[in-house]
Amino acid sequence: MLSFMQLGDKEIINVLNGQRIGYADDVEFDETTRQVTRLIIFGKQRLFGLGGRGEDVVVEWEQIRTIGEDIILVEAALPETPHHWKKRKLCV
Repeated sequence: MLSFMQLGDKEIINVLNGQRIGYADDVEFDETTRQVTRLIIFGKQRLFGLGGRGEDVVVEWEQIRTIGEDIILVEAALPETPHHWKKRKLCV
Protein backbone atom coordinates (compact mmCIF):
# COMPACT_ATOMS: atom_id res chain seq x y z
CA MET A 1 0.00 0.00 0.00
CA LEU A 2 1.08 3.56 -0.72
CA SER A 3 0.57 6.61 1.44
CA PHE A 4 -0.61 9.90 -0.06
CA MET A 5 2.87 11.34 0.40
CA GLN A 6 4.52 8.45 -1.46
CA LEU A 7 2.03 8.84 -4.30
CA GLY A 8 2.79 12.57 -4.57
CA ASP A 9 6.54 11.93 -4.87
CA LYS A 10 6.14 9.97 -8.13
CA GLU A 11 6.23 11.73 -11.50
CA ILE A 12 3.25 11.00 -13.76
CA ILE A 13 4.07 10.10 -17.38
CA ASN A 14 1.58 9.54 -20.22
CA VAL A 15 2.53 6.37 -22.14
CA LEU A 16 0.57 7.47 -25.23
CA ASN A 17 2.95 10.32 -26.06
CA GLY A 18 5.71 10.25 -23.42
CA GLN A 19 4.51 13.55 -21.95
CA ARG A 20 5.58 14.45 -18.43
CA ILE A 21 2.31 15.43 -16.76
CA GLY A 22 3.68 16.38 -13.36
CA TYR A 23 3.22 15.20 -9.79
CA ALA A 24 -0.02 14.40 -8.00
CA ASP A 25 -1.08 17.37 -5.90
CA ASP A 26 -4.31 15.89 -4.59
CA VAL A 27 -6.42 12.75 -4.76
CA GLU A 28 -10.14 12.13 -4.92
CA PHE A 29 -11.65 9.07 -3.32
CA ASP A 30 -14.99 7.34 -2.99
CA GLU A 31 -16.30 7.85 0.54
CA THR A 32 -18.20 4.57 0.65
CA THR A 33 -15.45 2.26 -0.64
CA ARG A 34 -12.54 4.43 0.55
CA GLN A 35 -10.73 3.78 -2.72
CA VAL A 36 -8.84 6.42 -4.69
CA THR A 37 -10.74 7.34 -7.86
CA ARG A 38 -8.64 10.18 -9.33
CA LEU A 39 -5.26 11.87 -9.17
CA ILE A 40 -5.36 15.64 -9.54
CA ILE A 41 -2.43 17.69 -10.86
CA PHE A 42 -2.93 21.40 -10.23
CA GLY A 43 -2.59 23.82 -13.16
CA LYS A 44 0.50 25.95 -13.54
CA GLN A 45 0.41 29.27 -11.68
CA ARG A 46 0.32 32.45 -13.74
CA LEU A 47 2.18 35.59 -12.66
CA PHE A 48 3.46 34.06 -9.43
CA GLY A 49 -0.07 33.01 -8.46
CA LEU A 50 -1.58 36.49 -8.85
CA GLY A 51 -3.12 35.63 -12.22
CA GLY A 52 -4.72 32.42 -11.00
CA ARG A 53 -3.64 29.13 -12.44
CA GLY A 54 -4.23 27.00 -15.49
CA GLU A 55 -6.56 24.04 -15.84
CA ASP A 56 -6.07 21.16 -13.44
CA VAL A 57 -5.33 17.78 -15.00
CA VAL A 58 -7.42 14.89 -13.70
CA VAL A 59 -6.28 11.31 -14.19
CA GLU A 60 -8.87 8.63 -13.52
CA TRP A 61 -7.68 5.63 -11.50
CA GLU A 62 -8.63 3.35 -14.41
CA GLN A 63 -6.15 5.22 -16.64
CA ILE A 64 -3.20 4.27 -14.42
CA ARG A 65 -1.22 1.42 -15.99
CA THR A 66 1.72 1.03 -13.61
CA ILE A 67 2.89 2.54 -10.35
CA GLY A 68 6.64 2.14 -10.19
CA GLU A 69 9.30 3.11 -7.69
CA ASP A 70 9.74 6.62 -9.14
CA ILE A 71 6.97 7.12 -11.71
CA ILE A 72 3.31 6.50 -12.43
CA LEU A 73 2.53 5.50 -16.02
CA VAL A 74 -0.91 6.50 -17.27
CA GLU A 75 -2.71 5.99 -20.56
CA ALA A 76 -4.86 9.07 -21.05
CA ALA A 77 -5.90 11.50 -23.79
CA LEU A 78 -4.68 14.73 -22.15
CA PRO A 79 -3.68 18.15 -23.50
CA GLU A 80 -0.41 18.05 -25.46
CA THR A 81 1.19 21.06 -23.77
CA PRO A 82 3.56 20.39 -20.87
CA HIS A 83 1.73 20.86 -17.61
CA HIS A 84 4.42 21.80 -15.13
CA TRP A 85 7.92 20.58 -14.45
CA LYS A 86 8.43 21.63 -10.87
CA LYS A 87 8.07 18.91 -8.27
CA ARG A 88 5.17 19.65 -5.96
CA LYS A 89 4.06 17.95 -2.82
CA LEU A 90 0.70 16.27 -2.34
CA CYS A 91 -1.82 18.33 -0.39
CA VAL A 92 -3.15 16.38 2.54
